[in-house]
Amino acid sequence: MELTVLAVPGCPNAPVLERRLAEALADRPAVTMTRRVITSTDQATRWGMHGSPTLLINGVDPFAVLGTEPSVACRLYSAGDGRLDGAPTVAALRQVLEQQWP
Repeated sequence: MELTVLAVPGCPNAPVLERRLAEALADRPAVTMTRRVITSTDQATRWGMHGSPTLLINGVDPFAVLGTEPSVACRLYSAGDGRLDGAPTVAALRQVLEQQWP
């Protein structure tokens, strides 16, 4: 499984996503995660970043919302309780990882 975190320079939510991802992967064998800094709309389009931070699993954004354009803006995720957060919850990450890695 290939994991890539895409983020704009200095994104405060990229480390949050990485910490939550590490927690979600705590019971999995070693997984390599790549970090990519995205600085332009062209790069966001090429990589499929729909806001910062974006997680790609095997090159696909499991949290992408249909019709959302690539963006170098901040991204918000559902916290599952009606609130918004700057990164997916650990539970949401575990769910998408299970779909890719049963």
